[in-house]
Amino acid sequence: MTTLPLGSRSAAHPASVVRQGLPAHLPELRGRALRLSRNAVQADDIVQDTVERALRFEAQFIVGTNLRAWLHQILFSVFVTRFRKSRRERKALAGLGADPAAWTTEDRFAPIDAALPLTSATEASLESLPEAFSSTIRLVDLGEMSYREAADVLDIPLGTVMSRLHRGRKLLRDDLVAHDRNLAA
Repeated sequence: MTTLPLGSRSAAHPASVVRQGLPAHLPELRGRALRLSRNAVQADDIVQDTVERALRFEAQFIVGTNLRAWLHQILFSVFVTRFRKSRRERKALAGLGADPAAWTTEDRFAPIDAALPLTSATEASLESLPEAFSSTIRLVDLGEMSYREAADVLDIPLGTVMSRLHRGRKLLRDDLVAHDRNLAA
């Protein structure tokens, strides 16, 4: 952890702290990137983007705070951004596979998504769940992530993902059944 004594906060410049401390954290950053991406080439790209972003925003680093945590947050942000981008690209390619001329239509800039939107009742029920359950359901059931990917994104153990899915799906089902009963009454 790179921190400075309280008396030296005003003397140190954020850029010098980031530039001096960054090399020591590179092996740990690469290890985390490798665990998240499970691909050595992608891990290297994630670390490179993390370093580039850290240097670009080094003035925003608050001297005296935890550089390691700041760098890991940047790395996680880079990973999530890349994951979302690749998912959008896969969906676009799937849409183009079904209709190779889809890019020539008027709505070519609309997202291509084969999944049907949620009904208002389902969306309301999902929103009413505690955040821990709704975010896990959104990642796994709606976002088509594996349990392991969701665990990495949420930074929780795999067993916790499975538990939250089980409990969250049960809560969602119970809420939707109650909603259907109210409509029938």
